[in-house]
Amino acid sequence: MAPRRPESKPVDGKSGGLLSPVTDRRISALIVDQVRSLIHEGKLTPGDRLPPEREMCERFGVSRVTVREALRVLEASGLVEIRVGAHGGAFVTQPTSDRVGASITDLLTLSSVTAADVTEVRLVLEVGIIPHLCANADDEDIEALLAICDRQEEGLNSGTYDVALSAEFHTRLAASTHNTAFEMLIHTFHGPLLMSLATAQKTAPEMGRRGVEEHRELITAIQQRDTAAGERIMREHLSRTAARLCLDEPKRKAPRKVAAAKS
Repeated sequence: MAPRRPESKPVDGKSGGLLSPVTDRRISALIVDQVRSLIHEGKLTPGDRLPPEREMCERFGVSRVTVREALRVLEASGLVEIRVGAHGGAFVTQPTSDRVGASITDLLTLSSVTAADVTEVRLVLEVGIIPHLCANADDEDIEALLAICDRQEEGLNSGTYDVALSAEFHTRLAASTHNTAFEMLIHTFHGPLLMSLATAQKTAPEMGRRGVEEHRELITAIQQRDTAAGERIMREHLSRTAARLCLDEPKRKAPRKVAAAKS
């Protein structure tokens, strides 16, 4: 039997005075926007329960069908969780980087963003966190990173190497900054990261072993608190990935030139 979820106290009184009637053909979308705004403003927080459907109908001045449609959209967006039973209802959820990452992956998949574009962003993000890694990574972080490298080498030796291990290494690096914002940002980029790594592997599958060597070199730089070396290794590591991706994307547009500032 699955463990019972802890009951969250209802906060109908807290949210009741915040909701106001809406009038538009896209009523359900406006309800979603109103609830989302309350969450963003901190007026509704994780664990808070929205009013019952009938009460929401009265406050918004809409039908139950419209309210249910809005709740389905909110649930699909990961903003609320619909629970059934005596203590059921619509509850504001705790946001997760997994859901955000899935949305980013969908966006990139459906857009014209390429794997090379993703790697260019990684150059900015991952070289940028090196100073924080050198300042904050502890022994536990180093052990965890080395363990991932060990698994990478085992996969290479047995012919079962998966680029997901490389993605795991870079995600764990972000966690080693001990800055939750960095960790969440890199984690939400997990899907696009896998996409770019898989593309690079197809172009040059033999480079996996060199990648693991660079991972170990980077760990050494972090242990020695050598920011300059760490930034150099990370930049070379990602630049090499970018070069392989360019081979796979010959028709990629050249980067736009930035106009010189007028004196």
